[in-house]
Amino acid sequence: MTSPVIPTIRPARPEDVPAVVAMVHELAEYERAAEQCHLTAEQLTSALFTTAPALFGHVAVDERDEPVGFALWFLNFSTWAGVHGVHLEDLYVRPAARGTGAGRLLLAALADICVRRGYQRLEWSMIDWNPAAGFYASIGAEQMSEWVPYRLSGAALRELAGHATTAGTRMDG
Repeated sequence: MTSPVIPTIRPARPEDVPAVVAMVHELAEYERAAEQCHLTAEQLTSALFTTAPALFGHVAVDERDEPVGFALWFLNFSTWAGVHGVHLEDLYVRPAARGTGAGRLLLAALADICVRRGYQRLEWSMIDWNPAAGFYASIGAEQMSEWVPYRLSGAALRELAGHATTAGTRMDG
């Protein structure tokens, strides 16, 4: 029996976008929310490859340079620490590539960015039933149970935004 090929991690390239979009949709299906995922190749290309991107991506590639996993991330900022950090939006490794170290290597690449740039945190959220919790604990990640995520979207987001306009506090840019 041959051992699995260890993937290579590199920044995402424009030619990786279709594979990453497909994997985002695979992740949404895995998380039982396929109907909520509307990402297109055009949207991801625009987000990743603009002159001043707010989103960044890395891919795990096999020996043929084909993406088998990805990490999409952006910068956050800790007002308490006074420095940026990395927020991992999504991490996914295709089932056939699991067990190759791709997930660990993707996280290691982001940790390396944090260390080299002086960032103090690499953070992410995950769905509570995800079996990856054991993997995250094995690399030393701590569950932040005292911090509860909130989301404002849809009609509630638009309603609150309407108050900015009526109160004369419109902030463009």
